[in-house]
Amino acid sequence: MADDVQTPKLREALRGLPAYRPGKIPDASAFKLSSNENPYPPLPGVLEAVRESAENFNRYPDMGVSALSAEIAKRFGVPVEHVATGTGSVGVAQQLLQATSGPGDEVIYAWRSFEAYPIITQISGATSVRVPLTRDERHDLDAMAAAVTDRTRLIFVCNPNNPTGAAIHHDELVRFLDRVPQDVLVVLDEAYREFVRDPGVPDGLELYRDRPNVAVLRTFSKAYGLAGLRVGFAVAHEPVAEALRATAVPFGVNSLAQVAAVESLRAEAALFERCEALVQERTRVLAALREQGWTVTDSQANFVWLRLGERTMDFAAKAEVAGVVVRPFAGEGARITIGEVEANDIFLRVASEFRD
Repeated sequence: MADDVQTPKLREALRGLPAYRPGKIPDASAFKLSSNENPYPPLPGVLEAVRESAENFNRYPDMGVSALSAEIAKRFGVPVEHVATGTGSVGVAQQLLQATSGPGDEVIYAWRSFEAYPIITQISGATSVRVPLTRDERHDLDAMAAAVTDRTRLIFVCNPNNPTGAAIHHDELVRFLDRVPQDVLVVLDEAYREFVRDPGVPDGLELYRDRPNVAVLRTFSKAYGLAGLRVGFAVAHEPVAEALRATAVPFGVNSLAQVAAVESLRAEAALFERCEALVQERTRVLAALREQGWTVTDSQANFVWLRLGERTMDFAAKAEVAGVVVRPFAGEGARITIGEVEANDIFLRVASEFRD
């Protein structure tokens, strides 16, 4: 292209935008432990309902996502007016940023945490304020509260934290919320809530009820096993929920996703059984890692975290050769999803050999 040919002007906020790196897709002979997916197939009744719904996908979906919103409200005991849906919890998170933040505003989150936070913050034009995790891989809530300025518009609190698995307890989270100004939105990102077994970890839906500046994110991608359909939701007081509906992509949650999510909520007895099986595997994997001599965080999610530093990429390469693909964060550590027993055993063997 000649030097004098002009190209369309794009927003400066896109310069240097970090790329979201999905979990690497393995070849057919390897296990994928890189995306925190549920290894189980869809819950009972879900495939049948989706197949029936598929006969009508020449029609637009319900733009208001009314049936699913009503089912969510019923299941979690919240007003339907407080429910807003989107394309996965990350899609709803981006809507929250569109509704609250722009150039000159600040968004606070722990780091390392969910890797989409810096991406969607930069796209909005706002400035990221990253607060380092504590030595034990947890949110430093005191430092996060101290980072609030008159430019702060939104704070992400990932609980349990992705990728470390560490969770925040009730009293410390309440103290933090009490310190945050009421005009700053605090988003409790609870994508892994169904895997929490520590009774000290609060349910964000209980905290949001009397706090208009708190919103809770949930997803059907993890425990419910609908990662490929992209449906998540927020529960927030009406002004925030209305803003989420206003910023949603029209017809963003497709008809198959809506049907699948409704049926998944109705099959929660089977869901709880599957989650419990994964939690038992998580317990086994953590115990084995500690027996090998690793220092590992007590994960409350469906993954474990190894702080490997400069050895991270070497570990990921050795795991892939052995038959499992993990999620490395270069120079920091690796996140390993709890998957099938066979896959977990391969990972543990690699960890043992790497430790030696």
